[in-house]
Amino acid sequence: MQRSQQRAETPPGHVVVIGGGIAGLAAAHHLVATGLRVTLLEATDRLGGKLMTGEIAGVQVDLGAESMLARRPEAVALAEAVGLGDRLQPPATATASLWTRDALRPMPKGHVMGVPGDPAALGEVLSPEGLARIAEERDLTPTPFGDDVAVGAYVADRLGREVVDRLVEPLLGGVYAGDAYRISMRAAVPQLFEAVKEGGPLLDGVRRIQERAAARQQTGPVFQGIAGGIGTLPAAVGDAVRAQGGEILTETPVLGLTRTESGWAVRTDTRTVAADGIVLATPAWSAGTLLAAESPAASAELSGVEYASMALVTLAFRRTDIERYEALHGRSGFLVPPVDGHTIKASTFSSNKWQWVADAAPDLFVLRTSVGRYGEEDHLHREDEELVSVSLRDLAAATGLTARPVDTEVTRWIGGLPQYPVGHLTRVARIRDEVAKLPALRVCGAVYDGVGIPACIASAHRAADEIAREIIATPTRVRGMGSEAGQ
Repeated sequence: MQRSQQRAETPPGHVVVIGGGIAGLAAAHHLVATGLRVTLLEATDRLGGKLMTGEIAGVQVDLGAESMLARRPEAVALAEAVGLGDRLQPPATATASLWTRDALRPMPKGHVMGVPGDPAALGEVLSPEGLARIAEERDLTPTPFGDDVAVGAYVADRLGREVVDRLVEPLLGGVYAGDAYRISMRAAVPQLFEAVKEGGPLLDGVRRIQERAAARQQTGPVFQGIAGGIGTLPAAVGDAVRAQGGEILTETPVLGLTRTESGWAVRTDTRTVAADGIVLATPAWSAGTLLAAESPAASAELSGVEYASMALVTLAFRRTDIERYEALHGRSGFLVPPVDGHTIKASTFSSNKWQWVADAAPDLFVLRTSVGRYGEEDHLHREDEELVSVSLRDLAAATGLTARPVDTEVTRWIGGLPQYPVGHLTRVARIRDEVAKLPALRVCGAVYDGVGIPACIASAHRAADEIAREIIATPTRVRGMGSEAGQ
């Protein structure tokens, strides 16, 4: 009886989560469920990071990420846990195209991030010379790859540059806004890297990946959206955290972290918060700055992570003005290979892809374009009107569209996507090794295990679990001191 009373009187450990993007929110949500006391600090005036909704012609739409991979469970499970399960909605159509060689061409099937298993499916995308180059692979000597290799460099060596430039580059660019000739295969396409390690022709490796996927007999949609927008997920998670007793403070930038005898002191612009544990869920440059004093080695590694910036141009047209453009019918959108020299890198036909957008605005046709890749940040310095103009110019060339939009919205994501060059996972391992030397501090987010929403949530759960185990294992006397000091 006395022991139970002592446990009840012991203050729960206090964890401060720094960063209110989806990773930080997921970490906070995971931690409050363990009974720990949680405070989330976000520097800006809103939660969600790159998940954000806004309005176009009076209709709510996503102005950031618009879908989440459903074949991984983390994002769908979180949406369901915070009451959004009945609003999950797969794409109404997934019929995407490539705008390449001056035409919209069907996206080939049977590939792994653009690497084909059957060259016969590429006839509309590649030239005869490109197809002939693929056929030479079985006669080539093995390509060395070591502990890692750039996706583009390896695939070009095996199958020719045209496969990379016309297929791999636009698909990888759609995920990372990066350069396929720099992006790590081990980090970005791990199943392909494992197939390469098994040996044999690359085409055979892709077919093995496809056979294994078929054997798993996964059913259900590959991707899911949320009616009202993926950008509604952060607020729902935040509400759930508060409902379980967590504290969330926006417009509260963290200026410094200091180890104390009993835990951590988190300095903001208005006060110092005492914590038993820290989850750093910020971009690499911010995490590196905050760790500079306590872990110079981790800080140096984080400072070396590069980012790509991009802009999304959302356009709304009267549906009656676009009905005659057949290229806009039935497609979910198209990707654009950089090699063709256009400004936009992709376009999503939101009113086709998402039934909730069509239902919310039956008289409108909403689409968006994306501009900017790694190394092309100059595009983002253009005025909004110029980004709209170049988007309309490229849309006209791709689809024939000459109608004028009734409303436009330009959203810039500066430093939006961390880059995963060759050796990225080794860098991540070094960061985690250094961070693990600090008491009860962990990192999570898009820098570490993938830029997709499920990957960010998984990294948050990993960090939260490790922090919870460490705090629970700490003597209660120390925890009690750490959670009260400085309040």
